[in-house]
Amino acid sequence: MNSVENRIDFSMVPDSIGKALMSFKDRLPDPCGEPDAVRTARTYIGSMHRLHRMAACAAACLTMMFGSAPAAAHEGPDGQNRADYLAWLARSPEARAKVIAFRTFLDGEGVDRVLPTWQLVRTASMWRQCRGPRFEVAPFGEWQHIASTLRFVKSHVVPVIGRVEAVSGYRNEQLNHCSGGARQSAHRHFFALDLVPLRDLSRTALVRSVCAIHGFRGAAYDIGLGFYSGLRFHIDSKGFRRWGANGDGGTSPCIA
Repeated sequence: MNSVENRIDFSMVPDSIGKALMSFKDRLPDPCGEPDAVRTARTYIGSMHRLHRMAACAAACLTMMFGSAPAAAHEGPDGQNRADYLAWLARSPEARAKVIAFRTFLDGEGVDRVLPTWQLVRTASMWRQCRGPRFEVAPFGEWQHIASTLRFVKSHVVPVIGRVEAVSGYRNEQLNHCSGGARQSAHRHFFALDLVPLRDLSRTALVRSVCAIHGFRGAAYDIGLGFYSGLRFHIDSKGFRRWGANGDGGTSPCIA
């Protein structure tokens, strides 16, 4: 229990994070398996002591999940690998608190095991050039957006092309603008993930498979699908549409 995720200074926990944890208390099992924890939380919601205990248990589960997750096949964008993420958490008690709240939310939505949390909080590949954050937890109000996207990835992308790695998620306004994102980019409000497959796939096979998934089930999930060069592709739940590397719907390889 000595990992960086479990060393929390609760004086740094913002009110919004406390609200985020408590808003999911009725849907979550006790994270440490203690039979009276849910009942205690319900009858003593106003107590910060109980909130601290709940967050600490969530941290313990978070630690176990991180420890058991398989390592990604790629090192990922420069400065945004798992070691960089752990160093970021070690420097920031507030970041640790936000990650715990975010992970608790994903658990409540049933999508906590789709992708590692450290990948979901990656920002833009150009974070260094833009002098922006390399990792950032999106505002609480945007979390439901990514939950919808993750449901599609879990149910329809991974079963067809195998495990994927997220290389870009939420981008704040300044970073999105600097990195060349569209003004209304789905990354701005955490609808979007840029993904790469971990299996050995050709671009042709990737395009064929993901386009088929999008055509079959994308409309039901309001999925947007974009392709970059190589094997990187974009998935969001902001609306059913598709586009190519230049952002134009007419250049989508799905219609080639």
